[in-house]
Amino acid sequence: MRNLGIGVGLRPEHYKEIFESDPQIDWFEIISENFMVDGGMPCAILDKILERYPVVQHGVSLAIGSPDPLDFDYLKKLKALTRKTKTPWLSDHLCWGRLEGAHFHDLLPLPYTEEVIDYVAERARIVQDYLEIPFALENLSSYVSFQQDQMPEWEFYTAVVEKADIWMMLDVNNIYVSSRNHEFEPRCYYDNIPLERVCQIHLAGHCDYGEYILDTHDHFVCDQVWEIYAEVISKTGPISTLLEWDDKFIPFADTCKEAQRAKSYQNRYVTA
Repeated sequence: MRNLGIGVGLRPEHYKEIFESDPQIDWFEIISENFMVDGGMPCAILDKILERYPVVQHGVSLAIGSPDPLDFDYLKKLKALTRKTKTPWLSDHLCWGRLEGAHFHDLLPLPYTEEVIDYVAERARIVQDYLEIPFALENLSSYVSFQQDQMPEWEFYTAVVEKADIWMMLDVNNIYVSSRNHEFEPRCYYDNIPLERVCQIHLAGHCDYGEYILDTHDHFVCDQVWEIYAEVISKTGPISTLLEWDDKFIPFADTCKEAQRAKSYQNRYVTA
């Protein structure tokens, strides 16, 4: 998969700074649902960004593991947006969040069972075939587990993407969050997934409450997450990397500096 370099999530709080300063960032990631509209300011903003930067789409409401049928009205709008942005791939989360007549607007975890693997993989295969571009699923930050779990998360994640023949959008902060909350070694995770399927990496900050941590995207990336990133890219080589910052915003110039730390890690830890 093509390496786009280092990107930042496009957020309304930064529009003014972006258009005034024309920052030296390689690409932007957009939340697909924010731009699946007919006209108006969101489309005008997106058009201006597309004139200057590559854009990659990332979704938050597909809810691939939900029990209700796939929403092809949603997928039709999503596909139309991919044609506009020319996103090289599209990602969403390995989760559920819908029931008939209800959308919880949250990224809810799935049981790690063979039955769920078969169910999610078939739906993911359909989504990728329908969109006609590479489709990736992102690992969640995890706070609970299920009594019926039959395997660790990394085995479940691997089985879904391999059975569906899709890609991984690997969030290394989520690996760290889950490792702390469930008391496993982060290396157990990234040493046991098919890293050749990773098309993009997410970096972010979190809130550490001692007994547990929350994936909040409102702090600088911690040293332990940078260490995981370094070890992953030493195995994958240079890979498209994005900094997520979604609350308690800092100036965009400082956001870019934090994102560009990933470039220094790639220069240091990726061998020629």
